[in-house]
Amino acid sequence: MGIPYQGFNSSALTALQSQYVGIDLASAPAGGRWIKLIKKSTTYSNAPVKHIIDGNSPSSNNPVQSVVVDANSAGQRLDNYLMRHLKGVPKTHIYRIIRSGEVRINKGRASADTRLNAGDCVRLPPLRVSARATEKALLLREQRASAAPAREFTILFEDEHILAINKPAGVAVHGGSGVSFGVIEQLRMARPEASYLELVHRLDRETSGILLLAKKRSALHSLQDQFRTRTTGKTYLALVLGQWPANKKVLDQPLHKYLLPDGERRVKIVAKDDPDGMPSVTLVKVKAVQARGDGAPATAYSLLEVTIKTGRTHQIRVHLAAQGMPIAGDDKYGDFDRNKALARGDTGGADGVALKRMFLHAWRFRCLHPANGATLELQAPLPAELAQFLGWVLPHATV
Repeated sequence: MGIPYQGFNSSALTALQSQYVGIDLASAPAGGRWIKLIKKSTTYSNAPVKHIIDGNSPSSNNPVQSVVVDANSAGQRLDNYLMRHLKGVPKTHIYRIIRSGEVRINKGRASADTRLNAGDCVRLPPLRVSARATEKALLLREQRASAAPAREFTILFEDEHILAINKPAGVAVHGGSGVSFGVIEQLRMARPEASYLELVHRLDRETSGILLLAKKRSALHSLQDQFRTRTTGKTYLALVLGQWPANKKVLDQPLHKYLLPDGERRVKIVAKDDPDGMPSVTLVKVKAVQARGDGAPATAYSLLEVTIKTGRTHQIRVHLAAQGMPIAGDDKYGDFDRNKALARGDTGGADGVALKRMFLHAWRFRCLHPANGATLELQAPLPAELAQFLGWVLPHATV
């Protein structure tokens, strides 16, 4: 409710305050002023609050702002865009200013689910951000900066749309429970000028190889769509304990995630009709196989090309282990006694090269370039520690 400000004296304003929660003063089109009255709630008891919305008022934290949407934000919903740009402003307040029409796109009203286009002009009203929220945001940024040292990784491909790196084993792709930082945080610290950098997919911390990141929102959406429709190609190299039969080529077994008593995540195979089972398909091709020493199963090794048609958590590790041939060095689903022996350099015959990590490597990746649609094929060479171990246990294997 708004009425002209001119003509009101202090006693009149006091009388109005007895009926309304607060008074907002806003600039009027003709250079005068209007009083915006906020009706008292009959449901809740609110203490009178005087909230001044005035671009020239020293009481407001920020004046009216106009923000031009860049290409990285194109396609994003208005509410998500505002939450990203208005740090410290409560979510309920963001939705209120959208509903009230105080947020406008190209001078017109918009709803929370309106999709933004590059070049759109978004009007942001004056907003009060609590000092506590601002301090908290600054403290969080400082903590992240101190926890995530800047680091670049071996680059396999890069242009203005995407970045592909060769992730080393032992590095998480992002921070989380029990992990202060990962690849994405370190890259952002190393590239402070980058306006946009997001993970396209994930790799287990213990897995090395190709990791794809998007440098534009449009590239992220395009690549994620390709993952959803299974038009990408992801092939891993895995060394398993045992002699893999050449005719075992397709592993089609549903998987289900669960938590151990200590909260750690695990995955298991479930029945086809299990309602909690997620369809999971893994294709296996034998690249090299050889038995060492006395030829017992424990001393045999097989190098496999593994292509996943679905991207479930720990899919390759669980599918291979379920066949009785776990990945060498797998500390979650593997043969723990053999892993200890491998770490000592005991490979089943004469002492040799030690393996102190899981032998799983994201080797090849194929997708359509998000900008021009051309086929993009990437390959990450085996890390030195895996290549050295492979040369010892399967000297005839070629990668």
